[in-house]
Amino acid sequence: MLKNDLILRAARGEKTERTPVWVMRQAGRILPEYRAVRNGLSGFKELVETPELAAEVTIQPVDILGVDAAIIFSDILVIPEAMGLPYEMVEKTGPIFRKTVAATEDLASLKVAKAEDLSYTLEAIKMTKQALSGRVPIIGFAGAPWTIFAYMVEGSGSKTFSRPRKMLYTDPELAHRLLDTITQSTIAYLKGQIAAGADMVQIFDSWAGVLPPEQYQKFSLAYIEKIAAAITEVPVTVFAKGAFFALAEMANISCNTVGLDWNMDVKEARKLLPEKTLQGNMDPCALYGTFDQIKSETIKMLKAFEGHPHIANLGHGVYPDTDPDKVRCFIDTVKEYRS
Repeated sequence: MLKNDLILRAARGEKTERTPVWVMRQAGRILPEYRAVRNGLSGFKELVETPELAAEVTIQPVDILGVDAAIIFSDILVIPEAMGLPYEMVEKTGPIFRKTVAATEDLASLKVAKAEDLSYTLEAIKMTKQALSGRVPIIGFAGAPWTIFAYMVEGSGSKTFSRPRKMLYTDPELAHRLLDTITQSTIAYLKGQIAAGADMVQIFDSWAGVLPPEQYQKFSLAYIEKIAAAITEVPVTVFAKGAFFALAEMANISCNTVGLDWNMDVKEARKLLPEKTLQGNMDPCALYGTFDQIKSETIKMLKAFEGHPHIANLGHGVYPDTDPDKVRCFIDTVKEYRS
């Protein structure tokens, strides 16, 4: 039994005593407690793949920052690895795929991943669930198929993702086949997370903003909808960074909540998404301000969403050099605010 189910009620559009709040990337680099765990390991992947440690750092922000939900510590790129395309996480560089998908024959070495292929994440969720004993809900997550596809074809992070974007023009059939395999794998993975104890899930489309609107519909939103429609057990949030042009279409996606980045206009989102809970969308850079400035910006954000179901968050992940006390100020201001 959950002692704090504010975020689940808000996601379902129910009235809440106050706005629930959590922060993307809350389990991570801003906390010295996280760095203490991480520094004793070979690298990021060891932390992701060690359930006891992943559970420990998942719970840290609940204890230290007072957030209304824990998001399981993992990475979106565990899916391509489970499909047969391993990645490395290189310090100060980011993810690297030594092998990429460039032609139809590359699909032969890939499979549809099953939930048990990612047993370390499922085990971490179970451990987190047990340790939290109902204090707050657990958020599970996965990357959107287009974002995963972008890494699998590009082989690393990129400003333009020109290789995956090129494939959409030069070999759309291959693109759709790969996107479908990613989608099936993601559905199995999210259902596994829910069976392990996740109370809600979020789909991260980190590279939504690099596609033109027509391609975004065809190569991203269509696959997000397949995932959202398949997840009927718990509330689903879709966060598509930079996809301001697709907000109207998101009204038709089978999700409860739409996450807004800090460039998205709240007034317009409210108008286009009257039936959806909205999440976000304070600029992460606002947390570099003074405590008074942070309070003022937070209240301004809360007033903009007033009267509409809302989950408070930043418009993207918290930046690694942000002072944890500033993050706590943001969270406390949300928790104290009453309209």
